[in-house]
Amino acid sequence: MQDALLRSLIAEIKRLTDAVESLSGPQPADNDLDAVDCFIWEPSARCLHPVERPNRIDLGLIRGVDRVRDILFDNTERFAAGLPANNVLLWGARGMGKSSLVKATHAAVRADQPSGAAALKLVEIHREDIDSLPQLMALLRDLPQRFILFCDDLSFDGNDTTYKSLKAALEGGLEGRADNVVFYATSNRRHLLPRDMMENERSTAINPSEAVEEKVSLSDRFGLWLGFHKCSQDDYLEMVAAYAEHFGLGVDAEQLRAEALEWSTTRGARSGRVAWQFIQDLAGRLGKRLTERQSPGK
Repeated sequence: MQDALLRSLIAEIKRLTDAVESLSGPQPADNDLDAVDCFIWEPSARCLHPVERPNRIDLGLIRGVDRVRDILFDNTERFAAGLPANNVLLWGARGMGKSSLVKATHAAVRADQPSGAAALKLVEIHREDIDSLPQLMALLRDLPQRFILFCDDLSFDGNDTTYKSLKAALEGGLEGRADNVVFYATSNRRHLLPRDMMENERSTAINPSEAVEEKVSLSDRFGLWLGFHKCSQDDYLEMVAAYAEHFGLGVDAEQLRAEALEWSTTRGARSGRVAWQFIQDLAGRLGKRLTERQSPGK
């Protein structure tokens, strides 16, 4: 009788323990951070999913943004060396290589790291998972590697309040920002929210000067703002020529120029993305393969 009661009590305790553990969410996955250099954050499993073949291009192929390229490279190089570095917001015109520059810079700095240095990792967090950013940063804080957290096409609309998670993570709260983590984001908006939303809040607020202060101040958490603007015709043609030479397409310079200009005219735009789309079309017509897996111009 007593044995049966004891077994029943043990079973009930186990059931209650399992129930409490389920409420706390999944345990962190056993992430193998030495396997690769790039990962995607999966908050539901608290897992860093390895990316064995990152979609990126060589840093030397990114043209027309020399100044911001050098600033981002220097900031990343200092961070990889264990020196102070800033969070970075890359904002501006579509298709000018913002996300491509982040990925290419990580690869270039990682390749230059001396042996024995703390490995530089790139972790992409999707826009819809931004509210899990504090959880991710807590997971990485005490690890020996150094991490660039990267969010592509970041912006906030309407009553979206997830920006508060981002603000808290960038500031670091009571503990401060982890020394081994920086946050890089790309956006088409300098202040990460649309102008009409800002104007609407100003016009309906009791104190217009403070109505959008909390949201606009989000961009102030980024120590570096790197602006990308629409490229000139010369910059566009330089991009096309660089791609054509890199992939050995062997097209006459005048023919390449004429076809590239016609392509941009039909698209009604000039950008790194448009240059890359032209190169894809040209290589296909020539029956040549582009041997590197990449899609620049984001």
